[in-house]
Amino acid sequence: MNPRRPLAAAALLLLPPALASAFPDADVPRRPVHTFSIVARDPATGEMGVAVQSHAFSVGSGVSWAEAGVGAVATQSFIDPAYGPLGLELMRAGKSAPDALRSLIAGDDGRDVRQVAMVDASGHVAAYTGAKCIPSAGDHVGTGYSVQANLMDNDNIWPAMAKAFESARGDLAERMLQSLEAAQAAGGDIRGMQSAAILVVKGVSSGKPWNDKIFDLRVEDNPQPLAELRRLVTFQRANNLANDGDRYLEKKDYAAGLKAYEAAEALLPDFAEMAFWHAVALANTGKVDDALPIFAKAYRLYPKFRELVPRLAKVGLLPDDPKVLARIVAAK
Repeated sequence: MNPRRPLAAAALLLLPPALASAFPDADVPRRPVHTFSIVARDPATGEMGVAVQSHAFSVGSGVSWAEAGVGAVATQSFIDPAYGPLGLELMRAGKSAPDALRSLIAGDDGRDVRQVAMVDASGHVAAYTGAKCIPSAGDHVGTGYSVQANLMDNDNIWPAMAKAFESARGDLAERMLQSLEAAQAAGGDIRGMQSAAILVVKGVSSGKPWNDKIFDLRVEDNPQPLAELRRLVTFQRANNLANDGDRYLEKKDYAAGLKAYEAAEALLPDFAEMAFWHAVALANTGKVDDALPIFAKAYRLYPKFRELVPRLAKVGLLPDDPKVLARIVAAK
């Protein structure tokens, strides 16, 4: 057995010919990615996701796979990225996560060095840790989630991840982050830290994949990848709220829109961009007096925003009223 040989061609026979032909390089060897990860589904929202950290460059590019309305996959150890798209194809075709994983493992002559976990849109979960994954290695399957790890400092990592996920509060991204942080606190990858990633998709597909990713963030190379990933998640949350604000304002639901913008700014109190657009939203809903101190804050954080005000008025993104614009530009 070649431990780095990816999914055997036999596994492709499990797919309809049109789908199997989409994976012509399934026999291309891949490098090992030893790591810890979690796949999970939120029963309240249906959201599904993968979160991962490793001492490997750009871990998210190979480990993390998810599709709204279908499922999520983490493929690691002597990694075969084909488990991601093939697993999603099988789940999309109607197989449960356990059935999809069993099928792919059965067709893989490198199965002994694989570590894979899957969750489907119904919350079924499966995990597999090959007998030759480098110790410490193991997994734990719970209700709607699985945690898995290999090449760890000790065998307390995946139990710590499971405990943290089950006791955490917040949305799916927050709970998965806490699981990763618990793994690192318990010892983590014996080689140290380098990269991390999180991918969360909606529970139901909109038919527009670009709209279905709630979080899709990667830290490719960083001495503290989990801290950086958490920072990026905060930025994404704020941007998601601001996008919600835009949608509410388009529908003329001004109260909901301004509430969303206020929440976005609160998440990033020292980020001039968020303050500026919150102020713009207030001004455009007739709340100029409320907007002025927030404009002033944005200018203090980044003075060039003051120059942007008349440009926005020219394209209809601020009231084209000289007196109003003068007050906004002069805000201190």
